[in-house]
Amino acid sequence: MKNVTIIGGGLAGLLTAIQLVRAQIPVTLFEKRHYPFHRVCGEYISNETLPFLKSLNLFPEHLQPSHINKFQLTSINGKAANLPLNLGGFGISRYALDHWLYQQALQDGVKVFHEEVTKIEYQENQFELSTSKSTISSDLIVGSFGKRSRLDINLGRSFIKKRSPYIGVKYHILTDHPPDLIALHNFKNGYCGISNIEDGKSNLCYLSHRDNLRNTGNIKTMEEEILYKNPFLKHIFQNSDFIFDEPETINEISFESKDPVEHHVLMCGDAAGMITPLCGNGMAIAIHSSKILSEQIIQFCSNPNFTRGELEDSYTKAWTSQFAARLRVGRQLQKLFGANVTSNLVVGMARSLKPLAHYLISKTHGRPF
Repeated sequence: MKNVTIIGGGLAGLLTAIQLVRAQIPVTLFEKRHYPFHRVCGEYISNETLPFLKSLNLFPEHLQPSHINKFQLTSINGKAANLPLNLGGFGISRYALDHWLYQQALQDGVKVFHEEVTKIEYQENQFELSTSKSTISSDLIVGSFGKRSRLDINLGRSFIKKRSPYIGVKYHILTDHPPDLIALHNFKNGYCGISNIEDGKSNLCYLSHRDNLRNTGNIKTMEEEILYKNPFLKHIFQNSDFIFDEPETINEISFESKDPVEHHVLMCGDAAGMITPLCGNGMAIAIHSSKILSEQIIQFCSNPNFTRGELEDSYTKAWTSQFAARLRVGRQLQKLFGANVTSNLVVGMARSLKPLAHYLISKTHGRPF
C-alpha cells in the first residue's frame, strides 16, 4: 500500500489526512506548531461546504459556530450597503476548529509529528523529507503548508520570488456586532472584515498595504490614523474588548497564481492558490480542495494502472476547473477596494444594482458539494 505524507496541519491538511486514512491509506502529517493555536484568518466558512462536512460527520455543531446570512459593505468615508447572503455561512475560530480536526485525525489513525519539514527531494519515484529530527521516505507528498513557507523557496516556486506588499492582522474581540452579519469595511489601501465566531466572540481581521505601517511606525498608530477614518471601524476599535494581548500578524501575503503541482508535490489549500480575503471564501476553498485531492489520491492508491503522471494531470485539471476562475475574479475585485473613489463606487453599486452585486458574490463562491 502506498503511503502519503502531508506537510501542514491546517484545514486542507487535516481534512485530507482524515479522508485518506478512512480509506485505509497510511498517512503521516507534519505540523510544526502544537495545537491549539491561532492563525491569521477571516474565520468565515461558506455554507457550500455543509454537505461535504456533514457527510464526514465533521461539521462542528458542538462548537456552536455563529450562523451568518447578512452582508454589509462600507466605504472609507462610512457609506454602507446591506445585502442578504443567499447561501450564507458560519463563523468559527481556527483555534477551535483546527484543534478539533486534529483530535479527529489522531482518533482515525493519522500519525502526527510536530516537526518542521525543511527539505523535500524527489528521486526514482520516491520522496525523501528532512526535518530537524529525522529523515523519512514517502510515496506521495501533499503540500498544505499555507500561504507562504520556506518550502516554497526549497521547491523554487515562482510566486515566492515576487515581493508582496500586503500584511494581515487579526484580533478576537468582544463587541456588539450582530451575530448573523459579516461586514467588510474599507480603509485607505486595505479593508477589514468582522464576523462572529463561537462563544460570543467576534473575529476582526484586516489586510493592509505595508506602506500604511511604514508611514505610521506601528500597528496601533496605523489603526488610529488610517483605519479610524472609516467611522464603522473607529466605533469597533473604540467600543470593544480586545482578547489578545497582541494581534496575530502575517507579512507578504501573496495572491499570485500558483501551480497545484510542483516537483511532484500535490499542493492543497492556500499552498495551491489563495483567494483574496475580501471574497470571504478561503476556508471553503481549502475544504473543497481537500475533497478533490483526496478523491484523486484514493484512485491512485487503489488502481495500479493510474500513474503518477495521470494523477498529477488529473488533479491539476480538476483544481483549475473548480478554482482558477474564482481566484482570478477575486484578484480583479480587490482592485476596487481600499481607495475613496472606488470604495464609494462599489458601495453605491451594491445599493442600487443589487442583482449585479449578488452576481459578483456568486462568482467568488462555489455550489454546495
